[in-house]
Amino acid sequence: MNKIYVFDAYGTLLDVNSAVARHAAAVGADAARLSELWRAKQLEYSWVYSLIGRYEPFWNLTERALDHALARLPSVNAALKPQLLDAYRSLSAYPEAADVLRSLRSQGSQTAVLSNGNASMLDAAFSSAGLLPLLDRVISVDAARVFKTSPKTYALVTAVFNVSPSEVTFVSSNRWDVAGASAFGFRTIWVNRAGLPDEYLDLPPVKIVTDLQGVIANSANK
Repeated sequence: MNKIYVFDAYGTLLDVNSAVARHAAAVGADAARLSELWRAKQLEYSWVYSLIGRYEPFWNLTERALDHALARLPSVNAALKPQLLDAYRSLSAYPEAADVLRSLRSQGSQTAVLSNGNASMLDAAFSSAGLLPLLDRVISVDAARVFKTSPKTYALVTAVFNVSPSEVTFVSSNRWDVAGASAFGFRTIWVNRAGLPDEYLDLPPVKIVTDLQGVIANSANK
């Protein structure tokens, strides 16, 4: 069994849709669309900035993405912006997340996060979700000043733990992130909650699971 399990944060351990869901009644009929646009633009900005060689803290991109989503959806009251940003600082964890992290540690594994999030937003989110005591390290790409899927981001993990890529199991719900981690040499698990078709077929995960519990089943068979 690999002794180091590294998780993506947003969409993998933390439910990115929970911020809007918390205020769904106030947001109205376009709540799902707002959440989708917010997330899509947040990621798009991270990729564009990485490609042009610039860096902004992920929180800045998160706020700009919300501004864009609100501008695209005039049916949503833009005055909800502060509440939505506050909710993003305290996203809900997926219900199985704590038990999975606890189980991995009981098996002797180390657990960590590698995230695009900057340190302050990650500390706030994981403290609020109650997961911080279950993580050995929370690693932000801030240290590399570039976003995933740059190899420099995944190299932060091998540097922190002083291991080779093959000694790390990387878990993400984002298929593009799995592709990047696979290219770097990590052993990867894709948490495909939505049953999406596979992509990046030349950079496959070693395992596809439907929720985080599948990571435990996978570890027990190693």
